Amino acid sequence: MTTDLSDAPLRLTFLGTGDAAQTPAYGCHCPACERARRDESRRRRPCSALLEAGGQRYLIDSGLTDLAERFPAGSLDGILQTHYHADHAQGLLHLRWGKGAPLPVLGPPDPEGFADLYKHPGPLDFSNPFQAFERRALGQHRKPGGQIFVTAILLAHSKITFGYLIEYGERKLAYLTDTSGLPDESKTFLQQFRLDALILDCTHPPTAPDAPARPQNHNDLTRALADAHAIAPAKTCLTHISHTLDAWLEHHPLPDNSPPATSFAYDGLALEYSNSRQCV
Repeated sequence: MTTDLSDAPLRLTFLGTGDAAQTPAYGCHCPACERARRDESRRRRPCSALLEAGGQRYLIDSGLTDLAERFPAGSLDGILQTHYHADHAQGLLHLRWGKGAPLPVLGPPDPEGFADLYKHPGPLDFSNPFQAFERRALGQHRKPGGQIFVTAILLAHSKITFGYLIEYGERKLAYLTDTSGLPDESKTFLQQFRLDALILDCTHPPTAPDAPARPQNHNDLTRALADAHAIAPAKTCLTHISHTLDAWLEHHPLPDNSPPATSFAYDGLALEYSNSRQCV
């Protein structure tokens, strides 16, 4: 008997919501880092997520260093890699020495990759990278309502980086981390969709638009909120959060002009949606 997966929910679980330093940062004694040392729930691990829908499971980024323990062989259908900076790819260095069936790693066409992963890939299959704005059905053929479609969205970072538009039935999520603003073509592309959720890079505390040292490779809060306003999703979850932003948030709430339903993600948070326009 074949199980009908067309009504299975879409679930996105945040496995990590931190930046490269994570929280607590090594050697730092700021209020956010000290609080995270006392309270495990306030820790922020390398930015990553788990996508589950239609009987499939895809990891989004692989910066966690305990992937083999979290995801035994055969438990993932693939990895959606946003880019190949160490904090988003370091977990692959362990997986590549494994055995068994190939594990697709779908990401940008980066000829440098990370370290020597391409030279010694083991079971990791890097042979089918995305191109910018390419839309692709993931996994084996499913009934139309239970199929996951993913589109690679070009981001503004120091290395070629993609975010991903995820479509599952009537549900649409965009996962956009490691970006400083959005390229005009990416913003225009996303504005045509009615997004249920926008997951967006917000690494730094707010800075003035004319500040001489405005962050170059990641959003500050000001820029993140501006892009969320422009895309107008039903919900915005900010991620890739630094300990300096967490420390700033100790004394500052979200600005009054923030888009509706804007919040900061945390490790372990799960967004779950039915396959229609009703949130579970």
